[in-house]
Amino acid sequence: MPAAVTLELTDRIRRLIVDRLKLEVDPATIDPVAPLFGEGLGLDSIDALELVLGVEQEFGVKIEDQEVGSQALASVEALSVFVAGKLAQR
Repeated sequence: MPAAVTLELTDRIRRLIVDRLKLEVDPATIDPVAPLFGEGLGLDSIDALELVLGVEQEFGVKIEDQEVGSQALASVEALSVFVAGKLAQR
């Protein structure tokens, strides 16, 4: 993981996912490298839209398009790297 990705950022993203999507799971139990969609956390396209909005509101970071989004929303770790990179560009 890049140095800019902190445990605090990863934890914030886990909490964002659980709170925003109203999941009944302890944020700490979400594996950072597990896929968010399909076999992993089992999210769907509606969840993806909600997450994109949540990331924009929480971090002020835009996910520009579907291609960027599919990479950024692959896992908690991927989203952490994406957000950290965007925040570092400011």
